[in-house]
Amino acid sequence: MKIGKLSIIIPAYNEGGTIHLILNKIKAVELMDNIQKEIIIVDDCSDDGTEQAVAAYRAQHPQLDIKYFKHLRNIGKGASLHTGIAQATGEYLIIQDADLEYDPAEYNDLLKPVCNGFADVVYGSRFMGSNPHRILFFWHTIGNRWLTFLSNMLSNLNLTDMETCYKLFDTKLLQSIKLKEKRFGFEPEVTMKVARIPRIRIYEVGISYYGRTYEDGKKIGWKDGVRAIYCILKYGLFSGK
Repeated sequence: MKIGKLSIIIPAYNEGGTIHLILNKIKAVELMDNIQKEIIIVDDCSDDGTEQAVAAYRAQHPQLDIKYFKHLRNIGKGASLHTGIAQATGEYLIIQDADLEYDPAEYNDLLKPVCNGFADVVYGSRFMGSNPHRILFFWHTIGNRWLTFLSNMLSNLNLTDMETCYKLFDTKLLQSIKLKEKRFGFEPEVTMKVARIPRIRIYEVGISYYGRTYEDGKKIGWKDGVRAIYCILKYGLFSGK
């Protein structure tokens, strides 16, 4: 599979102090097979200078293909992803959080099953492989594994990390799916809907994880876990559309 361009979608909310760091990491990555990078930043109505930080970075690095969009009100990570997905022009796209929990140096690990002709979708799992993983919250880990288990039951997949940020998709395939969830319900919704596509080829590769604490700016909470359960049931058991 020949890929000319990879769209990197970055949903951002109040990441003004660190977004330049993740952009530096993306800039440093040399993608396999001379794949070009399209960076799409969707600012979910930040009020901490994220817009100014992105503008300064773009001015300093005009050689980078960086597109910036800003929501007029805060409506959630999923809504930011909807905006980014609609704007993507690469043959494939990957989701990248604006924080430093995931390492862009591993893009090639996710691209390999696609470039070798095996996969249409690739998930990066924090729970497999030998890469580094920061030790953090016990109950978050239990919650993630339980949500993945429930998702697998209803999607008939055998993923180890449904909630992972790193998901690589065929762009046209993803753009053809009607997505509704505006917050963290995006993860179970997209998983359930992708799993129902006939003859879809989904792969999973191990990735590292440099998790943040709430003091560092982590935003997901227990209410998002409850919503994830609702979304798994809605889009799985009840085939919500």
